[in-house]
Amino acid sequence: MSPYLKLLLLSGCVPFILSFWPPLRIWRYPRALAFTLSLIIFIFGSWDIFATWRGHWSFAPAGVFATRIINLPLEEVLFFAVIPFCCIFTWEVINYLKQKVK
Repeated sequence: MSPYLKLLLLSGCVPFILSFWPPLRIWRYPRALAFTLSLIIFIFGSWDIFATWRGHWSFAPAGVFATRIINLPLEEVLFFAVIPFCCIFTWEVINYLKQKVK
């Protein structure tokens, strides 16, 4: 397992598991969640593809799998789904806690 994938799993594991806790309601609009994550993957993934193509940055072969999706390592594509999901999770937790304080 690559170091990048380990980091993604550590980052997304707890938010993913806790996202099924009913009061958080993260999965109440699955189509909106899928659309949001797809849009982020498309926008930032496109920029990443362009930047790696131009040579602005690269990925160390020792840190990622050899599997590529349009010139990006698999882990980089997953990054654009996992980290935004963690942000959405954090947003929902904050909203839940704000409602509990009222």
